[in-house]
Amino acid sequence: MGLKWTDTQDIAIALCERHPDVNPQFVRFTDLHQWVLGIDGFDDRPDRSSEKILEAIQMAWMSEADA
Repeated sequence: MGLKWTDTQDIAIALCERHPDVNPQFVRFTDLHQWVLGIDGFDDRPDRSSEKILEAIQMAWMSEADA
């Protein structure tokens, strides 16, 4: 079973690994949406995301990047 939009922490870890030189604070939600869709093992419909979900992913990514 693949990643879903609600797997924010796992998505954040994958984004941190894929984009180590990116400051997640400044990523546009349109870019973030596309990057999540491109994660290996991501298996959810593109239209199931929302601004609230993307914001949660961004916050988790910021925390992961600071760790």
